[in-house]
Amino acid sequence: MKTYVVGGAVRDALLGLPVQDHDHVVVGATPEEMIAKGFTPVGKDFPVFLHPKTHEEYALARTERKTAPGYKGFVFHAAADVTLEQDLVRRDLTVNAMAQGEDGVIIDPFGGRKDLQARVFRHVSQAFAEDPVRILRVARFAARFQDFTVAPETNRLMQDMVEAGEVDALVPERVWQELSRGLMEARPSRMFEVLRACGALARIIPELDVLWGVPQPEKHHPEIDTGVHVMMVIDYAAAQGFDLPIRCAALLHDLGKGATPPEEWPKHYGHEGKGVALVEQVCKRLKIPNDCRDLAVMAAREHGNVMRALEMRANTLVSLLERCDAFRKPQRFLDMVRASECDHRGRTGFHDTPFPEAAYLESVLRAAQSVNAGDVAKSCAGQPQRIPEAIHAARVAAVGSLVRP
Repeated sequence: MKTYVVGGAVRDALLGLPVQDHDHVVVGATPEEMIAKGFTPVGKDFPVFLHPKTHEEYALARTERKTAPGYKGFVFHAAADVTLEQDLVRRDLTVNAMAQGEDGVIIDPFGGRKDLQARVFRHVSQAFAEDPVRILRVARFAARFQDFTVAPETNRLMQDMVEAGEVDALVPERVWQELSRGLMEARPSRMFEVLRACGALARIIPELDVLWGVPQPEKHHPEIDTGVHVMMVIDYAAAQGFDLPIRCAALLHDLGKGATPPEEWPKHYGHEGKGVALVEQVCKRLKIPNDCRDLAVMAAREHGNVMRALEMRANTLVSLLERCDAFRKPQRFLDMVRASECDHRGRTGFHDTPFPEAAYLESVLRAAQSVNAGDVAKSCAGQPQRIPEAIHAARVAAVGSLVRP
């Protein structure tokens, strides 16, 4: 029985990066032997065990056979006679197919170290094509390891997988799991570049894929291309360390521009309204969590209004707050403003330009919150139907002192 550290822990150590988790492969052992040594079995599909002291995962070396489309269509075989190399050859990328023995020696049968030095993501074998999740993983790795590129032959293999319909077999929850992790990396735009390059984005989020090649007014968008702009927006959100709902809203805020007829380009009048239905459509299909969905819908609908906030009258500003449910959920409203700020700064030459609308809308919200709705309601004794109108009017009066003449 021999144990090896495998995968990401070996890769990250060689890159000089902190190692978060250790995955282990055990060669030459049976499930009964593992249990006898105090390991706790936890694997459902194949034998995985928790170490009795460290609680790290130890998996028996295994082979697998494709039996159906998608990422669940596999039959696994784990036995004492399965070799380390047989286990490693089924892994996704050469940089993830290295192992380190207990003596510290690195076993690298597929050139992972060489590809690490060349900064290349390359598939280990044709087994890569049997699991469509690997397309998403490669894209996510590209967002994390910003100076790596995908080997041309690996991109061609991913294209073949897309054309064969493998991506269509992915379940929504797994797609979102990988996309959300990629959005939280340092440069999420690279994830979408990889997905576009192999054709997967058109199958996963066609509403986003169509934005490339859609022009915008050069005066406000020197980058012109809407797809390029959206990538700049999500990278700005990542650079600020914003959380996932804001990054998701940044990604989906301009979907409406893909629904604007070409004869109306590059103005895109009313794209905010068109975008709401598209955002809801994407979120429903991918089963995106409610906090991300609600903020993305709000940002799609209101980001244009945030840009015009300094020109609005008090009544319009209060209506904006009410429409966004800002009095019950003020942080969500402020997050929407932050997503809109990403939209403003995610343009060529605008990265460091002022965005006074953010501070202004925060002050507008505070002023409107200063109104005691309970006291206003008491003043409408005997006329309950007047309460909403009276509270609105009191908020407008409170905000009025902030509005520029």
